[in-house]
Amino acid sequence: MSLLSIIVPCYNEEENIQDFYHEVLKNESFFREKDLAVEFLYIDDGSKDGTVKEVKKLHEKDERVHLISFSRNFGKEAAIYAGLQKAKGDYAVLLDADLQDPPSLLPEMYSYIEEGYDSVATRRVTRKGEPRIRSFFARMFYRLMNNISRTEIVDGARDYRLMTRQVVDAILSMTEYNRFTKGIFGWVGYETKWLEYENVERKKGESKWSFWKLFLYSIEGITAFSTVPLAFASVMGVLFCFAAFLLIIVTIVRKLVFGDPTDGWPSLVCIISLISGVQLFCLGIVGQYLSKTYMEVKKRPIYLVKEDF
Repeated sequence: MSLLSIIVPCYNEEENIQDFYHEVLKNESFFREKDLAVEFLYIDDGSKDGTVKEVKKLHEKDERVHLISFSRNFGKEAAIYAGLQKAKGDYAVLLDADLQDPPSLLPEMYSYIEEGYDSVATRRVTRKGEPRIRSFFARMFYRLMNNISRTEIVDGARDYRLMTRQVVDAILSMTEYNRFTKGIFGWVGYETKWLEYENVERKKGESKWSFWKLFLYSIEGITAFSTVPLAFASVMGVLFCFAAFLLIIVTIVRKLVFGDPTDGWPSLVCIISLISGVQLFCLGIVGQYLSKTYMEVKKRPIYLVKEDF
């Protein structure tokens, strides 16, 4: 009998814990048919509500339910890594507790694993229910990433993914502190089957991802899987040095021909302000990469466990 590890990152999902569990168990007959044992791994990312209590209730009724509870909120990336480390299964699947990742897709996903795929991933073909501005920037992010990075990141890709043990071990071998799982999935490679489905809104509760958090997450992805911004900063520096050299020549010519090199000081102030802004922007790019290096060399643990059963 093979074992399927169902990894569920949770942050303040008290209302969805029970519903998620029962929704997955609707596939119980399929699990028996395929001779699949299952384990539920709820990863509590420092929730402030009753998420842990709800998982404990499930554990009392079903010994297949397990919990890792963090000492504080370390982020979803840390929760995913902890779940993959804890998973004992021959296969592992990542799902969100809010049921935006339909458990009803599990039989179809497993059928592709049986065909020989190493992983089966999902992507949304619509963003129904999302604010338009968020959808626009999300599409722009994926377009930008695929233009500046050699790691493919599919537009609309979800973390909902079924993987073989080999893929799980490959992901666990990447022990970096600054994690961007969507990029890691693409970087490790392996043969992946993509399933498309329409966006499913949360059953209960509200999304924990604000626009600002998504923006910071996108920066994490760009700096983790592309060095193009650093090259951009260098090119900008060369271009402005060249422009400054031309302006010096223009100033000398104006002095020799017209005898008035000081005319137009307002435009000069604007140019200085522009160049200063570009310099600060480029320093910010370098600072982002430097900060990631700083966090990596400190070798801090990706997460700390408060409770584990």
